[in-house]
Amino acid sequence: MTRSNEHQRSFSNGPASIMILGSAPVLVFGGPYSNLRALQALRSRAAALGVSPSSVICTGDIVAYCAEPEETIAAIRNWGCHVVAGNCEQQLALGADDCGCGFVQGSACDALSKDWYAFASGRISTGSRAWMGQLPSSLWFTYGGFSLRVVHGGIDHINRFLFFSQRPLIAAELACARADVVVAGHAGLPFIRRLGDQVWFNPGVIGMPANDGTPDVWYGIIRGTGDGLSFLTQRLTYDHHGAAAAMREEGYADAYADAL
Repeated sequence: MTRSNEHQRSFSNGPASIMILGSAPVLVFGGPYSNLRALQALRSRAAALGVSPSSVICTGDIVAYCAEPEETIAAIRNWGCHVVAGNCEQQLALGADDCGCGFVQGSACDALSKDWYAFASGRISTGSRAWMGQLPSSLWFTYGGFSLRVVHGGIDHINRFLFFSQRPLIAAELACARADVVVAGHAGLPFIRRLGDQVWFNPGVIGMPANDGTPDVWYGIIRGTGDGLSFLTQRLTYDHHGAAAAMREEGYADAYADAL
């Protein structure tokens, strides 16, 4: 049964296959959330690690809470990394009235989303909307002899929240994934869940901290080990004071600015 606040994938452009060449690590991350400073810090980290843009994958939601939506889209496009459509890309490309995040109706996140979504929608260019509308619903690739699938939320529901503690739900998602590994975003918290021979890997997001008492944000690294794959979640520091100040200058998202 589909939850009332969950959206099935509605893009006409479906999954896409990509090539990850060589044995260099793959860097994966979610939710830039219009946080340009965090994205710039991650790009610098990728360069320091020797990871090329062709081995970098974003799980979507480039645009959300923070102050620089159009600038963050431009930075992602300039970087040239792979991107899966998140619910925010889907809704903005369609010209929808809300973010489609799947928040519980009447919750604080639901109420706050009305402000940041309207702000973001008003700042995004026609060209950026068209680009978001062409993003794939999922990505497939082979790495180290294993099949990997990248989605935004769940396999069939773009805004499904999945957390480490939800073992039965993750098991059900993996059962229909048709891949050894699923890399997913949306939930905002980094975790690695191994079930049998499969792995559900959420690298976390870079646009907001993980509610762990620090301003750090998170990304993930996948490496081939010769006989398997290793999965790491990594902290990233950046100019969170500057990101919060930019939000306050716009005068619309103090609650999220405080969260940074």
